[in-house]
Amino acid sequence: MEIQQLQDRIGEYLIPYVDDFIFDELSDSYMEKAGIADILTGVPVPIRRTEMTGLSTLVIAKNMAFIIGCDINFKHRDNYVAYITRTFTKDFVKPLINEGVEAAANKDFNYALICFRGALLIDPESVDALYCYGRACKDTYEMGEGEEYIGRYKAESLEAFEKLTLKKPDFDMGFYFLGYAYLNLGLYVKAKLTWETFMELSENKEQKEEVQEWLDKLQEPVKIEQGYNDVLSGRYEEGIRVLSVYTEDERFNNWWPLWYYLGVAYKELRDLDKAEQNFKEVLKLSPSNIDTMNELIEIYKVNGEEELAEKYEKKIGVVKNNMELDKAAKNGAMS
Repeated sequence: MEIQQLQDRIGEYLIPYVDDFIFDELSDSYMEKAGIADILTGVPVPIRRTEMTGLSTLVIAKNMAFIIGCDINFKHRDNYVAYITRTFTKDFVKPLINEGVEAAANKDFNYALICFRGALLIDPESVDALYCYGRACKDTYEMGEGEEYIGRYKAESLEAFEKLTLKKPDFDMGFYFLGYAYLNLGLYVKAKLTWETFMELSENKEQKEEVQEWLDKLQEPVKIEQGYNDVLSGRYEEGIRVLSVYTEDERFNNWWPLWYYLGVAYKELRDLDKAEQNFKEVLKLSPSNIDTMNELIEIYKVNGEEELAEKYEKKIGVVKNNMELDKAAKNGAMS
C-alpha cells in the first residue's frame, strides 16, 4: 500500500524509539479468524522487545499506535490505522490521549508527543489530541536547546493551535495558546488579533487579566510590525516613517529586523549609503545573518567595491560551512 507522505518536522527526534520494537507477521489462521487478513496479510506487526509474550489484540494495537506516532510516514501506517479503527473504532484514541497527558505531566514529552501523534493519525478530527499535541510541543520547545530544534517544535505548536481554532472556534484556550505561539515568533499583529478573540470567548478572569497585560505591551511592537509590512508591500517611505521612530528607543533598537527592513526600504529607494548603514547595524546584532550580507554584497557590487563584496561572500561561505558542521555533529550525536 503506497501511503501519502506527511510533513514531519520533529520525526527525527522520535523515530529512534522504534528501535525498542521488533516486527513479525501474524499467522494466516489468526488473521482469518479475526477478520483482518485483508489489511494485515504480509504486514509485520510491532512487538516491544520487553513484551515478547502475552500479546493481545489491545497490546498489538497500542504498539501500532506507538510506531506511527514515532514515524507518521511509516510504510504500514495506513494498515495499522485500519486495524485499530476496525478492531476498536476511533474511540481507541481516548485512552491513548490520557496516556499522553499522564506522560506530559511527568515531563516525558517525547512519549506524550508519540501518543498524541498516533491519536491524530487514527482520528484526525480529535480536538482533544490536537490541543494536547500543541501543548506538548510548546512545553518541549520551552525546555529545549538549539535554534533548529526549538524552531521545529514552535512551528508544530503553532500549526496545531491554528488548526484547533479552525476546528473549534468557540474554544477559548485554543486562542489563548495560539496568541503565545504568534508572540514567540514575533508575529505581533496576529497575536493581538488572536488574543482579542480570546478575550471575547473567555470567562477566566485571571487569564484575561494576563492577556490584557500582553495586549497593552503589544501596542508598540504591533506598530513596528506594521512598518515591516509597509516595506514588504512596497510602501517604502511609509515604512521608513514608522520604523525610524524606534531607532533611538532602547526597548526596540536591539531588534535586528528593525534595521533590516529600514535597510531594505532605503535600498529600494536607491539611498545606498543609508541602506548600508542599516544593514551594518543588523550585523552588529545578528553577525551570521546571510540575507543581510547578501544585501550588502549587492550594494558593494553596484558601487564597484569588489573587495568588500568578496569579503562578505567569503563570510557567507564560512557561515554556511559552520552550519553544515553543526548539523553533522547533531546528527552524529543522535545516531
